Amino acid sequence: MRDYLEPNVLSQLMALPLHARQPVIGNISGLHRSPIRGSSLEFAEYRKYVPGDDLRRLDWRAWGRSDRHYVKEFEADTNLRMVLLLDVSGSMNYPQDEPQGLSRIEYTRRLAGSLAYLAAHQGDAVGLWTSRQTGHAGKTKQQQSTLPARRGASHLGAVLDAIGSIEAAGETSLAESLHEAAEQIPQRALIVIFSDLFTDAPELRSAFQHLRFRKHDVAVFHLLDERELDFDFERPARFVDLEGAEPLMVDPEEIRSSYQAAISEWINEINTIVHATGIDYTRVKLQEHYPDVLARFLLSRSPKKHAR
Repeated sequence: MRDYLEPNVLSQLMALPLHARQPVIGNISGLHRSPIRGSSLEFAEYRKYVPGDDLRRLDWRAWGRSDRHYVKEFEADTNLRMVLLLDVSGSMNYPQDEPQGLSRIEYTRRLAGSLAYLAAHQGDAVGLWTSRQTGHAGKTKQQQSTLPARRGASHLGAVLDAIGSIEAAGETSLAESLHEAAEQIPQRALIVIFSDLFTDAPELRSAFQHLRFRKHDVAVFHLLDERELDFDFERPARFVDLEGAEPLMVDPEEIRSSYQAAISEWINEINTIVHATGIDYTRVKLQEHYPDVLARFLLSRSPKKHAR
């Protein structure tokens, strides 16, 4: 069930903590900056004294300079609430029947499972959310599976088992699922999305904006195969839509230039969306070694020196 987890990879990544990029709200002390002021050693700001404040936090030097009473406030560190959101539409099964390499859903298992393990190991709460699954033409629909973000070994086990048992099928409903997650995931959380982003661009932008409006820290792993980008197929082939549409017989030579132009335009549109919405975006080629992808992601989120 959990054979997608590799102990040697996890041990190598243990030295790279997972950091939040914005204040988060948890329920214990931890590694991450909180929007709630507390009494840690990290100074945040001054504010005017009001009756009832702890007199031990008065800054007497500020009083001596200004003849006014000011109280020091400090940043309270907290644990992270991370929710892994997995796209489980049929296109996540690409490529199928490969003698070497991983499909998108198998690659996602390794990324998501490793992040879940690393976050839980550093004391953070971990949850799981999968996109809705719909049949062709929307004829059938199943509620997505969800596990709330919690701490503890037994809960981590439930998350890892769920990741291992997920199957990708049906049409995409990613944007709808992101809107639901924005409304239903409580408090500020790190929401990590794993998807090919094959959905309507304006709907995707709206969903990302909704998540950011709810104060969530949002990261996206955009999973693509090199052949989808380069379209270097040589012979006429039967292309099957993994989300249910009719298959097509295509001569790659006839459509290569138009396909590459379209894919370039789509990538540019995705870049514009993530830049405008402030999403932490990682484009992944399935041919990349996934531990390298995770290491790059974790390092990119490390606080800069002398900054929090």
